[in-house]
Amino acid sequence: MRANQLLLGVLLAGVIGASSDTATEDGGMGPHMMSAPLALPIDGELPSLDSATTWFNSPPLTPAGLRGKVVLVQFWTYTCINWLRTVPYVRAWAEKYKDQGLVVIGVSTPEFEFEHSLDNVRRSVKDMGMTYPIAVDNDYAIWRAFDNNYWPALYFVDAKGRIRHHHFGEGDYDKSERMIQQLLAEAGRGGGDRALVTVNGAGIEAPADWGSLESPENYVGYAQTENFASPGGATFDKPHVYAAPRRLGVNQWALSGGWTMGRQATVLNQANGRIVYRFHARDLHLVMGPVAPGSSVRFRVRIDGQPPGPAHGLDVDAQGYGTVTEQRLHQLIRQPRPISDRELEIEFLDPGVAVFAFTFG
Repeated sequence: MRANQLLLGVLLAGVIGASSDTATEDGGMGPHMMSAPLALPIDGELPSLDSATTWFNSPPLTPAGLRGKVVLVQFWTYTCINWLRTVPYVRAWAEKYKDQGLVVIGVSTPEFEFEHSLDNVRRSVKDMGMTYPIAVDNDYAIWRAFDNNYWPALYFVDAKGRIRHHHFGEGDYDKSERMIQQLLAEAGRGGGDRALVTVNGAGIEAPADWGSLESPENYVGYAQTENFASPGGATFDKPHVYAAPRRLGVNQWALSGGWTMGRQATVLNQANGRIVYRFHARDLHLVMGPVAPGSSVRFRVRIDGQPPGPAHGLDVDAQGYGTVTEQRLHQLIRQPRPISDRELEIEFLDPGVAVFAFTFG
């Protein structure tokens, strides 16, 4: 939930044990049973969606036109790992309940500047198999109308256009689906299959290994970065040649070579620049992309000084080689157990890459 990392500990506590298909929150009730209806508050009306920059998969939708439907609104931004891991559930709900009167609306509100690109958002919608309506909220107008602060965030709207529930972050999938079922039942549309969906997220959509996750998200631009360990510290907005220390503590990172550290991203000016990061997690991802549209940047990953082998991620081969061609989240490491403190080194063989954030899973 990038908008407020102070919630990380609370969110992790809430999702450990709750992110699987069979998690229960009702004292032992199984995943294919309906609990008693909850008394839900009314948290306001569904705001106008007229300020959307554009729509994908649908003509513009309005609160008036959605009356009689149960609406699930999810705020997302396409490089957010927390959102990516929720996608298989939202896709499954959209498909299962569409004939009962559920409308899922994804609201793409960008964090990084490149996430304003309609081409980038369109590609993500296609790649993630999102066939439900997508409102592009490049001006944050819908975000502000909901008074939202998080990626991802779910808002549950009943058939009368009233917001009845919300959920921030990952997990609680069974509770969220039961909420959909309850609102459909209130609307007289709840006669369908009440079994919960079965989801097995794969690849980038796989649930985090919460039990071994000890590294929090960290930005690479100076506005929000933490634990930067190159000797002499950071030089803001000017080219600088950095060096990496001989040893890093867990969750420390450093640059080596010629870089320019900007507010939101750090850009490589010369070939063979490196980033080193000591982490403790099954997965390591890096949000990055070429500075020049249409260009590519080759890179090589090592873990503890060696090719990653079976610990390589989706965007890296066993020898650690990969190429950056798009502005997106790249999975560099997915290591087998046992999980321990490891040191990643990524060396960029060409200049012209912008790096934004490390995330873990």
